[in-house]
Amino acid sequence: MPELPAFSTRLIAWQKCEGRHGLPWQQTRDPYRVWLSEIMLQQTQVTTVIPYYQRFLETFPDLVTLATAPIERVIEHWAGLGYYARARNLHRCAQQIVTVHGGNWPKNTEQLAELSGIGRSTAAAIAAFAFGQRAAILDGNVKRVLCRHFAIEEFPGKTAVDRKLWALAEELLPASEIEAYTQGLMDLGATLCTRSRPLCLRCPLAETCLARQQGRQGELPVAKPRATIPERRSTFVIISNGSQILLERRPPSGLWGGLLVLPEGDVDRVIARLGLQLESAQAIPAMRHAFTHFRLTLEPVLCRVSKNQCIAEAGMTWVDVDKAADAGVPTPIRKLLMRVANVKG
Repeated sequence: MPELPAFSTRLIAWQKCEGRHGLPWQQTRDPYRVWLSEIMLQQTQVTTVIPYYQRFLETFPDLVTLATAPIERVIEHWAGLGYYARARNLHRCAQQIVTVHGGNWPKNTEQLAELSGIGRSTAAAIAAFAFGQRAAILDGNVKRVLCRHFAIEEFPGKTAVDRKLWALAEELLPASEIEAYTQGLMDLGATLCTRSRPLCLRCPLAETCLARQQGRQGELPVAKPRATIPERRSTFVIISNGSQILLERRPPSGLWGGLLVLPEGDVDRVIARLGLQLESAQAIPAMRHAFTHFRLTLEPVLCRVSKNQCIAEAGMTWVDVDKAADAGVPTPIRKLLMRVANVKG
């Protein structure tokens, strides 16, 4: 087992010299901004998060503004970032802090972890960056670093292995400089100890890394046993009146919860349900989109209807063709809308 104190000492020194220091949520102890960044960074890369983070803060600059905003507005600002349960939990968490905690952030990691959307690792990151508390993180990047450095031989998703990794993460915590250490772990996993082609020659821990000594960087961490990914197909109806596209609001939970989407289902049934008079229908090439647990083939049909028809169902809204792709729609729907952006006129 490599010497534990050397792990944290070298990592802290590296982070101070080589780590990331210019991210928009750094250089602050504001728990709101720290929390927002940590939630956005769950399962999403930094380069993707930065513009969303900045735009989100422009509209929701503080906890109270977010807590009192309609959930639909929050979801629309999250559109395209994916994993939309994060946005719903973000809104719910803000309300919990305002109503239950009087607008004051809990500083205890256990209390933070009880809030919506905040698990043990995210709670530790908030506690470290906002309050300087000594707490261990264990996200996907950190698991990869630990599994390689200490040659953990089993799939880290197993309960027993997860417990082992948490114990190791706690044991590695330095007595001081917890912010630099925590940021260093994140930076190392994101920039050097990457999933493929790790940059071992630049790693501050290369000298004591067991995976590097054994030439097993490509084997560790042990991959999750592959399961068959379900395939689904669905028709999405792009209804245009020549200058506008018809969108509908999804229910607050489930796939794309709270977002605006294209009506889904058999074309004739959708048109009949909405009480519209169809003028023409044209199939558009299908598009595939991969979710975490399944792959979806979207089969779009462009339907033209005459203007000034009344819609027989609530939750529907007409959006200008040139604005539809930016109207708070999920990524695959945005791609479909961009394909037909020339339908106007």
